[in-house]
Amino acid sequence: MHEHWLKRWEEGRIGFHRDSVHPALIRHWPMLGVVPGTKVLVPLCGKSLDMRWLAEQGHPVLGLELSSLAIEQFIAEGEGPVSRYTQGDFTCCRQGSIELWCGDFFHFHTAQAAELAAFYDRAALIALPEATRQRYAFHLAQLLLPGTRGLLISLVDTQSPEGGPPYSVDHDEVERLFAPNFELTLLETLPPEAGGKQESVWSLVRRGPRQDTGPGE
Repeated sequence: MHEHWLKRWEEGRIGFHRDSVHPALIRHWPMLGVVPGTKVLVPLCGKSLDMRWLAEQGHPVLGLELSSLAIEQFIAEGEGPVSRYTQGDFTCCRQGSIELWCGDFFHFHTAQAAELAAFYDRAALIALPEATRQRYAFHLAQLLLPGTRGLLISLVDTQSPEGGPPYSVDHDEVERLFAPNFELTLLETLPPEAGGKQESVWSLVRRGPRQDTGPGE
């Protein structure tokens, strides 16, 4: 799976990247009640412009991304000096209030997540095959303290549900994956796009306490 995504970035096959901020983020993030200054985790972030929007709202942002190309493109398209450092298994850089950590999301652990109190997932869950999505949902829950709030945008492919990535993740699966550790609220289901892809927007609030074991751990 790692090789697949790295190759897509190398070949420029990044149709999943949006050249504008996702309108659902703009509509729904203020409703979560996440106060400015709260640090936001963005897993599998790519070079998403959503991170810049979150930073403009006063949030420090920590993006996790496997591809160094994605991170370097994000930095090149931004403004301001860049600092570089390492943190455990990750090579990291900071530009303004945005930190980008290059490495495997599943190697990011709770001690590194201590300052995080919000999250945003537009393209992480749907980038993962079914066998990995349960592990992702559990690991995300492991990282976050009770009360942590986040926004999740999922995707249902009404024409080719077996295709991907991005993968089709229906409402039942979202609830099955996240309900054990999060309070879930479906905020909006967007009209289908050309090709039959339909996004849904969810509010998540981390239940407590953290668990110690789970799938793939």
